[in-house]
Amino acid sequence: MKKHTLTLETNSHQETQALAFKLGNILDKGVLITLEGELAAGKTTFTQGLAKGLGVKAIVNSPTFVIMKEYEGRLPLIHIDAYRLEGITQDLGFEDYLDNQHVIMIEWSDYLPSLNSYDRQHIKIQTLENDRRLITLHFDSDLIEKLKELL
Repeated sequence: MKKHTLTLETNSHQETQALAFKLGNILDKGVLITLEGELAAGKTTFTQGLAKGLGVKAIVNSPTFVIMKEYEGRLPLIHIDAYRLEGITQDLGFEDYLDNQHVIMIEWSDYLPSLNSYDRQHIKIQTLENDRRLITLHFDSDLIEKLKELL
């Protein structure tokens, strides 16, 4: 499916989470989302909001040291942080979750080149001043249109 781009600005952590919450509300299972952004750009903050939109009740925090966390909600969420995987070439089995049953959110996905062949939605978060963020979504056109209806 053809990707479209939507760029939005948020002014606080709460606004970033609110945007992600809206996105989580419209997602269906089987979605792979990759997150791009510098350290402390707000990738985990975005994932926390998305998780709430998916109905996750658990506290969502960065899986940097455990690499992957799984959360139950309206849809199961797999949250992967590949930051510590740079240069690792072995198969870690993440592809097993690309089964149309999960929503998968991957931070630092460029360290997992094996995922390049999969259809994915992509989010880039850029830090502006203070808590402001520029969030660019490269998503399938139908997801962009659904999200625009909620904004």
